[in-house]
Amino acid sequence: MTSHAAEPARSVRDAMVTVPWTHDVGLTVAGAHEAFTDSHVHMLLLTDGGRLRGTLVRADLGAATDPARPALELATLAGRTVHPEHGRDDVLALMRQRETRRLAVVDDDGMLVGLLCLKRTFDGFCSDADVRARALDHGGVHRIGR
Repeated sequence: MTSHAAEPARSVRDAMVTVPWTHDVGLTVAGAHEAFTDSHVHMLLLTDGGRLRGTLVRADLGAATDPARPALELATLAGRTVHPEHGRDDVLALMRQRETRRLAVVDDDGMLVGLLCLKRTFDGFCSDADVRARALDHGGVHRIGR
């Protein structure tokens, strides 16, 4: 008789990109627009000493007309972060429901530990290896990590 133990619940930590591209909190609206010229960039992570201070998606820039304006003024954390120990499958379901493809992964102290990147097919998460391969496929022009 073969015993089939239930697979342990996998966490967000198991599915996240561990070295996401980050930006300093001094990023301007102009800098944010430049970062978003890469179609693979869906969310900008604004950090200060490793602590996540804000996230930006294209829609946050809205009608911001001053290119020198601090992007942090338009950023938010609300609804855009998840703890690394949350259940991966529960978060996947939530992301599908919200139709959002990125969540910043932060610890109890607000330190950025990763980025959860839902594939465009909505059937799984991007890995560090996926990010590296994409960067190499594009001649290294995509940034990897901080």
